[in-house]
Amino acid sequence: MLQDDDEQDNKYRWAASGYEKTWEIVGEDDSGRIEPSVTEMIQRARRRRLLEREASVRLGIMRHVFVILDMSQAMSEQDFKPTRQICTLKILEDFMKEFHDQNPISQMGLISMQNKTAKPCSNLSNNPQRLLEAIKKLLEAPCRGEPSIQNALDVALSSLRHLPRHTSREVLIIYAALTTCDPGEIETTIKKVKEANIRVSVIGLTAELHICREISTETGGSMSVSMNDVHLKELINEHLEPPPASVKMDHTLIKVGFPHQVNTDAKAALCMCHLDELPALNTRGYYCPQCTAKYCDLPAECRVCGLMLVTAPHLARSYRHLFPLKHFIEEPSQNISATNCYGCVKPFTDSSADKNVYICGTCKQVFCFNCDIFLHETLHSCPGCASNPSISQYHSS
Repeated sequence: MLQDDDEQDNKYRWAASGYEKTWEIVGEDDSGRIEPSVTEMIQRARRRRLLEREASVRLGIMRHVFVILDMSQAMSEQDFKPTRQICTLKILEDFMKEFHDQNPISQMGLISMQNKTAKPCSNLSNNPQRLLEAIKKLLEAPCRGEPSIQNALDVALSSLRHLPRHTSREVLIIYAALTTCDPGEIETTIKKVKEANIRVSVIGLTAELHICREISTETGGSMSVSMNDVHLKELINEHLEPPPASVKMDHTLIKVGFPHQVNTDAKAALCMCHLDELPALNTRGYYCPQCTAKYCDLPAECRVCGLMLVTAPHLARSYRHLFPLKHFIEEPSQNISATNCYGCVKPFTDSSADKNVYICGTCKQVFCFNCDIFLHETLHSCPGCASNPSISQYHSS
């Protein structure tokens, strides 16, 4: 046990035995500015996170994620402008849009904690509009009382434990308080969460709590603390990528349906995804190929027969997680004859931003740092390979 505590302490800089002069990392250029040195540090950090993603790891691309948001009195503090509540909800709004764009066959739900209780604001759904409506309601809701991690995990567990074993079950907790008020022994809940193969990650807004670290460690998740609003957005966006699949996750074939859209010569019918709202009858929509139930938007899980309804572009966007763009080769710019970036056509200069360039290992085109990050995080394809018909990136991988 003592050895485990020592290993845990070694993760923190303040617990290290040596004396580290961190201020010496930042240096001045010839004009006395430190901006180039800071830019280089930021580039190294972003590049390091990019290289940490392994392409040969089995991923769980059919994800079911619950975001648990702290709505206690601690969220009304103003160290994040204008308040922790508004800042976090605005970041979550963008995150949920991007999540459904990059993970179209996944589902997400939202749970809030306040007054020592937890309640679902939005159940698991493929429809991002429901989550955005829940976010708008939380923007107007007051922050009250204390949070309860145990109650929130119990609410998430009640929904996630019944899902098929081939899906990825995840919980992301965004926590601002320094305490948790639980009705019972939280260790029992952590054990149930671990047995249900649920991965719990925690992002703290103030400080790291021991119980949060224990939950994330026991369930195979991550624990991090944000320094400011920009850092908080980066930490939340790290969960856009599917996590490595658990060894307990089953291998199975998943049956999906490709609905046909009928606008004319069809009988007016209710949309299955808006039955609670009782919308007007119409003929527009997508019809399940197995039971002919109608849905206004895709992807969706058929409420009648349980078939996953998708389109070909949805599968294509999920497919890119399994075969990501290969990492480019980093080289000093002085060793390269190219004078311009192939992506943005920006000329390479002597500044620290262009100290290194990045070369595609397939087409040998040269890119700047910003294009390297953009191609791997957003575009997911190399323009040099795509513009050359004789090169097939997937066959060469």
